[in-house]
Amino acid sequence: MAITLGQGVALAVMAIICGIDFWLEGFYIFRPIIVGTLTGIIIGDAPLGMMCGGITELAFAGLTPAGGTQPPNPVLAGVMATVLAHTTGTDAKGAMALALPFSFLMQYIILFCYSAFSFFMRGADEAAAKADVHKINLINIECTAIIALLYGIVVFLCAFVAQDAMKALVEAMPAWLSHGFEIAGGILPAVGFAMLLKVMLKKEFMPFLLIGFIMASFLNFSNLLPVAVIGIALALFVYTQDESRDAAVKKALAGIKVAQEEDEEDGI
Repeated sequence: MAITLGQGVALAVMAIICGIDFWLEGFYIFRPIIVGTLTGIIIGDAPLGMMCGGITELAFAGLTPAGGTQPPNPVLAGVMATVLAHTTGTDAKGAMALALPFSFLMQYIILFCYSAFSFFMRGADEAAAKADVHKINLINIECTAIIALLYGIVVFLCAFVAQDAMKALVEAMPAWLSHGFEIAGGILPAVGFAMLLKVMLKKEFMPFLLIGFIMASFLNFSNLLPVAVIGIALALFVYTQDESRDAAVKKALAGIKVAQEEDEEDGI
């Protein structure tokens, strides 16, 4: 199915909003699961958008900006995975793998902006020396506006203008290559989780990891709701345990403080 001009413009506007959020990291609506769902709603296939966004989110779970580093762009990944699946008929896993070049493209554009925006730093330094808050705000708004405009242009060109070329490319792929993209798309979520666990996994979290692994591997569920409910129950259990422990520590510290005050009064 083709992307109409109106849908292309709507996708560009959505990309502008999500791109600004990614630039500022304010509300985290730039995550692929949100972007993919919004893209699906715009093109009239919300379930496909949720599926593509969910798979892409798993692959990007461990990819977050740190300092000056810039990971593959999650906004373009979420948008283009859904668009490719919609226009070419590729399944969600294969579409996610095919969307990675667009994600890398936006990654390099953002990195270029990091370097190009050094042009504004001299003016920002001069404004800071004069305590010119208005000019500093204006510089930040200009930089953000440039980023927003780039997101809108790139998404419009990729999702609407280039859709026929993308469809022709996918149709021209041999079966073994298309299947390879599907396999790669199925592996990437595991890689994303592995990257996340490399940072987060601690020995105190191992029981929860094992519980989730056993449930996912050996129990048959028609959907993931039971897993989510059990996860919430475990989170509440840990939260209440921590609260009880903190309350006990505070009570003990209060008793020690009272005892010290009494000893000081006796000494006087």
